[in-house]
Amino acid sequence: MPDQTTILDALRTVKDPELGVNVVDLGLVYTVQTREDQVDVEMTLTSPACPAGPQILRESAAALEKIEGVTKANVRLVMNPPWSQDKMSDAARDELGIF
Repeated sequence: MPDQTTILDALRTVKDPELGVNVVDLGLVYTVQTREDQVDVEMTLTSPACPAGPQILRESAAALEKIEGVTKANVRLVMNPPWSQDKMSDAARDELGIF
């Protein structure tokens, strides 16, 4: 099974199409667990009404399933706790001009 770094690196290839920043640095990924050949991820969106939500979830699952040894990615959308800008990495803040 891949380690957490490999999983997060795969998720960093998925960008929010409206913001142009990856889902990890935006702070959208809440939990990552592995079991046998599967990866379980809980993630959120910047807004419950995010029009790109379905696309982000599909791309996240696809990115995870490209990892060697992963046959299934279970990406679950959660809205609790709600996302806020304080969940973003410093790199994402810099990229978006939020100080």
